Amino acid sequence: MARVAIVDYGLCNLDSVARAVEECGGTAHVTANPGDLAEADHVILPGVGAFPKAIDNLTSRGLDTALRRVVLDGKVPFLGICLGMQLIVERSLEEGEAKGLGWISGIVRRLEPEGNARVPHMGWNEVEFQANSPLFDEIETGKDFYFVHSYHVACDTDSEVLAHTSHGGEFASVIGRDNIFGVQFHPEKSQRVGFQLLRNFLAIKPSASC
Repeated sequence: MARVAIVDYGLCNLDSVARAVEECGGTAHVTANPGDLAEADHVILPGVGAFPKAIDNLTSRGLDTALRRVVLDGKVPFLGICLGMQLIVERSLEEGEAKGLGWISGIVRRLEPEGNARVPHMGWNEVEFQANSPLFDEIETGKDFYFVHSYHVACDTDSEVLAHTSHGGEFASVIGRDNIFGVQFHPEKSQRVGFQLLRNFLAIKPSASC
């Protein structure tokens, strides 16, 4: 059974993510202790809130360094959810400008949809796959996942965009490279299809070719 570290940096309720991990066959361990990450088979970085406060909290607790050591050096499978996905890119323009973890080349920008599409983008929306990924096993492209966000990731290279979603224009809804994945939606709130994605993530082995 996969040991899953769910990173607590003080900005969100982590119970729903932990419950979803348990239901999908993992052992969830919510932790704010950098040392605990080294014991994990998988790491999930959830998030709700503002980018600058989130990155400050990660840094002040030493979690940014621990994440780099475990994910970049140790090749442990990593999943960023919502704000957790945004934190892995280079920088954000939310509330000014702030540096991210820098694992994926790109920038976080506010949604500026055309037409009558509202911000925040809230509710169910289709996710269209544009690359093969182990996250998508047994999931058909175009399935609905649950979103709540006002900002999105704009990647520098299309090769790191695994799926996109349309909301008054297209934005990256899944990004990734090697053992690193990010989803803009909330799989823990996306019912059957979201749980399938979590099971797929838990099935990825550390150091495996992704």
